[in-house]
Amino acid sequence: QVQLVESGGGLVQPGGSLRLSCAASGSIFSIVAMGWYRQAPGKQRESVAAITSGGSTNYADSVKGRFTIAGDNAKHTVYLQMNSLKPEDTAVYYCNADRVRSSTKDYPRDYWGQGTQVTVSS
Repeated sequence: QVQLVESGGGLVQPGGSLRLSCAASGSIFSIVAMGWYRQAPGKQRESVAAITSGGSTNYADSVKGRFTIAGDNAKHTVYLQMNSLKPEDTAVYYCNADRVRSSTKDYPRDYWGQGTQVTVSS
């Protein structure tokens, strides 16, 4: 079993910054990619940013130039640096680990963190 633990959410004023962290633990042989999703009240969950084990990244258009994702493969950890935050960034942010294998014979599974609240408000 694999667990994802997120940290770093909170309340910040518009224009401020926050850094989210997510660490995966448990029986892990490989992870194809890790990323962040968010869900605002009344809206569907959307992808924010992702990074592959090879270091390739992608971002939602709404956060390009403001958010930066980084990963540490050895620690199975992913970070999301969020700058120039806007009220519309307010949401619960979820960490995702994509296609995790516990061994070479294991069937890949996706895992989710419990979510961390980010609120951007003056």
